[in-house]
Amino acid sequence: MSSKGETAKHANLVTQGSSAETTRSASQVLVVGKSPINRVVVSKIVEQSGLRPIAESPDMAVKTLRMLVPGVIVLDGGADNKDCDTLMSGIETLRRASGKSLPSVILLSTKTGTPESLGLSSVIDVVVAKPITPERLQPVIDRLISR
Repeated sequence: MSSKGETAKHANLVTQGSSAETTRSASQVLVVGKSPINRVVVSKIVEQSGLRPIAESPDMAVKTLRMLVPGVIVLDGGADNKDCDTLMSGIETLRRASGKSLPSVILLSTKTGTPESLGLSSVIDVVVAKPITPERLQPVIDRLISR
């Protein structure tokens, strides 16, 4: 049997009959932000949880989400929580398709509060206030990945 036929039977395929295969990977965390430094810091925290980070700019993350559905997405909202707004509709589509509000979404914000109190998109599950530290972020990632 060819490896092409085996791939078509793979249990992680999300889309069927499309030219691009989208796979689910609960052990991967998509880290999105304009700041390369923040992406590295968050990626190191993700690795401490035993997960595999994929760090992308917001533009590249749009393309990545067409191919991969990670277990968790961490968005660095920037100064005004708007840096990753281009991803919201795509994330909402993935969550609707999963039927379980997955992938889970964390927003790193300069403001404190709940997604509702900050007037954020309904796709945001948790807001973690900056500065980004392992003590703040790691327990949130661990909790979301285990649900």
